Amino acid sequence: MSQVQPPYQSQPSVPPFDPTTSKRVLCGVMGIVLGALGIHKFVLGYTGTGLIMLLVSLLTCGIGASVMGVIGLIEGIMYLTKTEEQFYQEYVVNKKQWF
Repeated sequence: MSQVQPPYQSQPSVPPFDPTTSKRVLCGVMGIVLGALGIHKFVLGYTGTGLIMLLVSLLTCGIGASVMGVIGLIEGIMYLTKTEEQFYQEYVVNKKQWF
């Protein structure tokens, strides 16, 4: 009697951890300097989240940019205070998009 196996489920591939190609410092600096524009989100590959930050900043004539700037500053500091492994696990493997 043969066992029925569940259908093959394709998981998106996550590149193996390589500290030489980490984007942690770049994302941290971009979050601090250009956080209101969401550039750090685009660098991480979070296009939707980056667009939200960019559009809030632009469509509110800069009023929402102060809020997005604070969010970017906080995220930039969080990126820079994590180790390379923690950053990779949270933002590349688990795809944590906010804080």
